[in-house]
Amino acid sequence: MKFIFILGGAAGFLAASSTDYLSGRSPDRVLLDGAIGCLVGGLLMRWFWNVLLRGVRETYLARQQAAATAAAMPAPAPAVSVAIPPRPPAAAVKPRI
Repeated sequence: MKFIFILGGAAGFLAASSTDYLSGRSPDRVLLDGAIGCLVGGLLMRWFWNVLLRGVRETYLARQQAAATAAAMPAPAPAVSVAIPPRPPAAAVKPRI
């Protein structure tokens, strides 16, 4: 979790500070906006990581529950096959008028 927070903070800092630097702002403003971007990026990445982990956890639990339900159900009865009569050859079919 700490790594994700740091990664998001670094990405936010780089995005905000590089945007300010390329727009020609003063160095103190670049660092201030970079610090704000670092905080916002870290918090957003932490939120996104929690959403991602929650989805993975729910999927894992749903698959476990489906497997347990399938294991508890009795095996289905074998299907009865019905023979389909073969089609007559094309030459034996009379054209309709």
